[in-house]
Amino acid sequence: MIRVLVGSRSSSLENAIRSNPSLEFAGKVDPSNLSASELFGDVLLIEVEDAHDHDWAALADLPIPVLLLLDSADSALVSSALRSGVRGAISLDATPHEIEGAVQALNSGLVVTTPASLSDLLPNAPPFAAELAEPLSERELEVLDLLAEGLSNKLIAHRLTISEHTVKTHIASILAKLGASNRTEAVSQAIRRGLVML
Repeated sequence: MIRVLVGSRSSSLENAIRSNPSLEFAGKVDPSNLSASELFGDVLLIEVEDAHDHDWAALADLPIPVLLLLDSADSALVSSALRSGVRGAISLDATPHEIEGAVQALNSGLVVTTPASLSDLLPNAPPFAAELAEPLSERELEVLDLLAEGLSNKLIAHRLTISEHTVKTHIASILAKLGASNRTEAVSQAIRRGLVML
């Protein structure tokens, strides 16, 4: 189980961690007064309200990886934080499932960011594929995330508390919208389009 420290004034982030069976709430910290000796956890989540006033380098020097939840949609700010050594930055509007995925990625040694900031971080990378003619629904995105984790239809159904038949229906719709012939191709397409984070 991943121990998560939370630096936030609101209780919503703490509640999201406490309600997740794969994460353990390790306590709250004051993000404006962090001491390395007090950081008993695996990942530190910090809710950033004013991103322009932060010392990203100081956060990057902490002994555990930091995941920023930024209120600002400014991709340049995300890029600035990541270039300073912060390991993760996502939107403050991220769903509990997205937060869980980001925490697991950081705990595995990966870097997490938003698709919009990739053009700043990788200026020579090819542009994202065109928008889908028919966007995926919120439930289809949830199913797609679980497909990317390699879960079977049965496990997806259990995780989302829906029937296996409903899962198959969602997968068929995902394949059609992405123009994919199988689950592996759908996940590959989704990664290229920035629809899932690994």
